[in-house]
Amino acid sequence: MINGKKLIAVLPAYNAALTLKKTYEEIPFEIVDDVVLVDDCSTDNTLEVANNIGIKHVIIHEKNKGYGGNQKTCYDTAMRLGADIVIMLHPDYQYTPKLIQSLSYLIANDLYPVAFGSRILGKGALKGGMPMYKYIFNRFLTLSQNILINQKLSEYHTGYRAFSKEVILKINYHANSDDFVFDNQMISQIFYAGFDIAEVTCPTKYFPEASSINFSRSMKYGIGVLGVSFKHFFNKLGIIKSEIYKTRS
Repeated sequence: MINGKKLIAVLPAYNAALTLKKTYEEIPFEIVDDVVLVDDCSTDNTLEVANNIGIKHVIIHEKNKGYGGNQKTCYDTAMRLGADIVIMLHPDYQYTPKLIQSLSYLIANDLYPVAFGSRILGKGALKGGMPMYKYIFNRFLTLSQNILINQKLSEYHTGYRAFSKEVILKINYHANSDDFVFDNQMISQIFYAGFDIAEVTCPTKYFPEASSINFSRSMKYGIGVLGVSFKHFFNKLGIIKSEIYKTRS
């Protein structure tokens, strides 16, 4: 715990057997109270590794629900277990668990309700081996999103995120997509609800075992991201009313 607040790390897993143990062993358990792993119908031995290393809360999807669907189960489970702070950590070891302290203390000390690990601050993405086309794609999308949403994040596409309980309970993430665009819908909801997001420089690693999406899926993702930003923009103007911006409390 930090300041009496319970920390739960959630790991949305799909075919993470090769990197799960290394990721888990770097989690700072002096502050992290619980770990939840949601296996999205992996075809490798992710579940066997999870059981062998002693993860207490393992949730199994009998059918693949997608990246967004996996996160929905992650956050639902964290809330059921009484989390005050939820850290979303990918088990593919692309993001170091050693940054959990920096992200969670910002929330535990009531400085920000949300904190992201940014690969763009400090040139972490290129140093870590992000392909140049993905870097350029990231920068173009982030610029467009900042203009449409009227914010100033360094990137909208990091998978390393920490949330306060208040944020998780308020935004309507169940109305979001089950695919990769879920992440950007959640950012849009957070800003729309009036919450601020802090960013911390985050080193990252690109290697064969790390999860990634191919070029065609990247294009589909990019179109979806711009769609979310335009929806945010038009909702703010009152032109449309989208279900995803209806808060839960």
